[in-house]
Amino acid sequence: MRGWLAQLAKARTMAQQINAYSRLSRHVRTFREIPLLEFDERAAIEFQRLRKLHPRGGSMDLKIAAIALVQGATLLTRNLADFGKIEGLAVEDWTGL
Repeated sequence: MRGWLAQLAKARTMAQQINAYSRLSRHVRTFREIPLLEFDERAAIEFQRLRKLHPRGGSMDLKIAAIALVQGATLLTRNLADFGKIEGLAVEDWTGL
């Protein structure tokens, strides 16, 4: 969202603003269709396990990984270097598609 809002701030002409708002609106509609996976009790337990295995890992990354693991979800990220270290975590990078 910050990226799209930054694009809006940079838009100087009406055409640029209309285009930026259109792209932001499309982005929001896409987000509405994505199910939200929660950080629940199972994810918290998994996070604690991951924290012991990866003490230098970032807390937010480990929480995201914990959620994906307990939900059996594939994590979409371009950070394959860090997330790829977590055993059993399915990761994919769609940024090059």
